[in-house]
Amino acid sequence: MTKAIMIQGTGSNVGKSLVVAGLARAFTRRGLSVRPFKPQNMSNNAAVTPEGGEIGRAQALQALASGVPPHSDMNPVLLKPQSSTGAQVILQGKLMGTQDARDFGREKASLLPPVLESYHRLASTCDLVVVEGAGSPAETNLRARDIANMGFAEAAGVPVLLLGDIDRGGVIAQIVGTRAVLDDSDLRLIKGFAINKFRGDVSLFDDGRDDIVARTGWPCLGVIPWFEAAHRLPAEDVMDLPDRAQSGGKGLCIAVPQLPRISNFDDLDPLAAEPEVDLRIIPRGTPLPAEARVILLVGSKATLADLADLRTEGWDIDIAAHLRRGGHVLGLCGGYQMLGRRIDDPGGIEGVAGSASGLGHLDVETRLAQTKTLARREGLHRATGARIEGYEIHMGQTSGPDCAHGWIDLGAGPEGASTAEGRVQGCYLHGLFAADAFRAAWLAQFGRRAQIRYSDRVEETLDALAEHLEKHLDIDRILQLSAEISQRA
Repeated sequence: MTKAIMIQGTGSNVGKSLVVAGLARAFTRRGLSVRPFKPQNMSNNAAVTPEGGEIGRAQALQALASGVPPHSDMNPVLLKPQSSTGAQVILQGKLMGTQDARDFGREKASLLPPVLESYHRLASTCDLVVVEGAGSPAETNLRARDIANMGFAEAAGVPVLLLGDIDRGGVIAQIVGTRAVLDDSDLRLIKGFAINKFRGDVSLFDDGRDDIVARTGWPCLGVIPWFEAAHRLPAEDVMDLPDRAQSGGKGLCIAVPQLPRISNFDDLDPLAAEPEVDLRIIPRGTPLPAEARVILLVGSKATLADLADLRTEGWDIDIAAHLRRGGHVLGLCGGYQMLGRRIDDPGGIEGVAGSASGLGHLDVETRLAQTKTLARREGLHRATGARIEGYEIHMGQTSGPDCAHGWIDLGAGPEGASTAEGRVQGCYLHGLFAADAFRAAWLAQFGRRAQIRYSDRVEETLDALAEHLEKHLDIDRILQLSAEISQRA
């Protein structure tokens, strides 16, 4: 029977995704066939799988760490927030509909059967499944209908390793407190704990580690020092965005407005990694810098709402002034839609039905529709012939005169849109900056040189992460634990 281990955390953003990716690479390097799995994820940073499904970006990275293509079974439930109370629900890679948080909370237990179906189908293809929880199992108000943490672990018979984050403080209370609130049946699933993000001399925490062991009865399977190269891997959580950007450095200044519903922001990672790029994430309440050569509008899960916020911040005025100074603007997906003359949402795809005038810098219009485009694409940058590849994930269709100036070719003729002189451009293709040839060609037009091979950098970082965990976690014991409950389930 396939072995499995589940990494649950004492809270959000404790490093679960990174640890799962590192474990997946470590076990793969040992010769095991590994698959990542996350029962339920909430993220607007999504990836498109080869079969045309949609999963969280973290699971796509974990699949890369495992040396296999991403698949919709790796993340059967994906929630994509559109507002403070509502989200798109993606089930086994396909759009199921939109629900508010209250309705989803009542009905999510009904999703456990397809979650288990995906898990067992995935498990049948490998030696080991490394499972990632969501949030914290200590959210006892959610336990009755839980499918993301202990609800899944109990149903699937998967042992749990609890991960705490010492960097945010209070890690002893995080772990001991989690034990205090869990039912006995859930406590039996937890086989040990680990501490993540330690800075400095690890031995200084020996007494704290021993105190947790004494108070919980759980063994400590490792204290993981801060992994300095984490920023080299694609981020999933919007909380990580400010840490991804350089600020005030030398190089091509690219300004990115940080809108509330920003999505697929891993498009920025290859640019942020380039030494000759000064990528700046601009928070709300801050004007777009006058010294920027490029303003980059990335994806949005609720384009009309983010467009309204952009205007509230006065960034529409900043963009117009930027263009008067001879600057460039690039819009990707939702950002592309904002640059047009109009956006219509007659069916309320993103919330309340309505329309709005766009920024008017591209002579195009967008109409949102129920059908979602999910496709991996490849082609050429028309100006230079540089190869590009990426994926589309959107629910709108854009048309208008400036589409005649499409600046990319994905095999069926020009796509995207551009002004005649090329200073304002947009397209639906995510991930295009990860293509080294295109990124080099794009930077060259601003007199800058690409210096990295992005995919190689990610692979090297995953190897370094695996070595980091091999050194600081008891990997052998984790592998032994992975067989304990699943064989009895």
